[in-house]
Amino acid sequence: MSKFDVVICGAGNAGLSAALRCQLAGRKTLLIERHNLPGGCATSFVRGRFEIEPSLHELCDVGTESMKGEIRELFEEYGVKVDWKQVPECYRFISKYSDGSPMDVTMPHGIDAFVAKMEEYVPGSSAKMYELFDIYEEIRQGAMYTSACAGHADPNVMREKYPNMLRLGAYSVNKVFKAMKLPKKCQDILSVYWGYLGVDMDHLSFFHYASMMQRYVKMGACIPTHTSHEISMAMLNRFYELGGTAWFNCNAEEFLFDGDKLCGVRTSMGDVECDICLPNINPEIIYGHMMPKHLIPEREKKMVAARHKNGSPSARMFTAYFCLDCDYKELGFTNYSYFLGGSSDTVKEYNTINKSIDDNNFAIFLCLNIANPEATPKGTCLVSMTTMGSSKEWSEVSQDNYVALKEKLTDKMLRIFKEKTGIDILGHIEEVSIASPLTYARYLNTPEGSVYGYEVKNWDGIMPRLMMLKEDYPIKGLRPIGAAGPRGDGYSAAYICGSLVGKLALKDLREWKGDAK
Repeated sequence: MSKFDVVICGAGNAGLSAALRCQLAGRKTLLIERHNLPGGCATSFVRGRFEIEPSLHELCDVGTESMKGEIRELFEEYGVKVDWKQVPECYRFISKYSDGSPMDVTMPHGIDAFVAKMEEYVPGSSAKMYELFDIYEEIRQGAMYTSACAGHADPNVMREKYPNMLRLGAYSVNKVFKAMKLPKKCQDILSVYWGYLGVDMDHLSFFHYASMMQRYVKMGACIPTHTSHEISMAMLNRFYELGGTAWFNCNAEEFLFDGDKLCGVRTSMGDVECDICLPNINPEIIYGHMMPKHLIPEREKKMVAARHKNGSPSARMFTAYFCLDCDYKELGFTNYSYFLGGSSDTVKEYNTINKSIDDNNFAIFLCLNIANPEATPKGTCLVSMTTMGSSKEWSEVSQDNYVALKEKLTDKMLRIFKEKTGIDILGHIEEVSIASPLTYARYLNTPEGSVYGYEVKNWDGIMPRLMMLKEDYPIKGLRPIGAAGPRGDGYSAAYICGSLVGKLALKDLREWKGDAK
């Protein structure tokens, strides 16, 4: 039996970050992964002469050398080097305003530029927009403070420095917008990023939304030059440099206990002894398949049941990748990201997406070459389309109609994209690959293909999750990480979550071992 201080199950974004945090502190750390590559969704795959980015649209909070974001600072602390490309603008949103009039807006990075462009679309809105961004910044700073305190934030500091975070953070986005008397057309234009979170703005916490929106607008967004696989490999190689151990093609099968304390992990490559384990695994799999039933805390049983009652597993992703045989300029692409919606009413869009393919009019199209012209062979380009799938249709799909259902949704979205932008890619597709919620469920081992864990909303929002960190996790020696964790979903959140829970694990080890590492 091998012996490690820390075992991390799953080399996704959170797992890689936690592994680096623990190994950097001098703890003997083992990273195990059932696939033969690190990264989970942060990887790449090849079709013909194209290397395809499977999941990363853009990474916020990287910033620049002169204005570093939290992710750039975290990677520098880890000693991880990534070659970044800047995304040229926030987004183009083609939809309808709440009054039914057509909307086609392109919003730039930078707060002043963003406010100025909003003023063009909604005259007289500048003062309210600057007020909004001041609140966004306060909440962003407050989020960084609470994360650094790991749930032990000083109430006096919170009241003095971050009063709006306490006052507004638990309310929904739409309630805060309404209370601020923000012009309705501004609200419509700002609604676009709900699709990155999979929760409508009647239920999405203002704390979560504000922190994300400030990062995207103020810092801009980046992509790695060589797909998200570059990030994962850079993190893994740095982990090796620090002396870490990684086992690939290795499956975590069972958590081992000595009484009520975790003492090891049974894997497909043998048993491993450890003091603490950080599983980057969905909690329902942990509790349902990987540990003795009598050791599952009552709190966790109630939490899982309440999360299903609160909503459901989060967004079930559907993505199509199109490798095209011509340059993006020939086709008329002028923007990196195109958000398409039947309306700017996020509640309506959320409900129609979850109803059926016939009702779904929401999609995000990305042209990778706009941000990285050399992402594909010369004279070609890569376009992806992402939407969400209804739980009903994909749970009832059969082997006989699976391909037809994928093609139906893809064809519909391509038709909508052509109608709204005038861009027709059908005659230029050299390679195509389509991933349904079932693809994600099989590849990531997540319920229903929900890549974000549970819906981050209502009582299960970011603020309550962060506040729960002040309580000791009820299973001694086990601390889950990932999308069901305190920072919720997305690349940036996963990296930060891995670091945060890694710090908590190091604190546990110091207390148990009585040393100063």
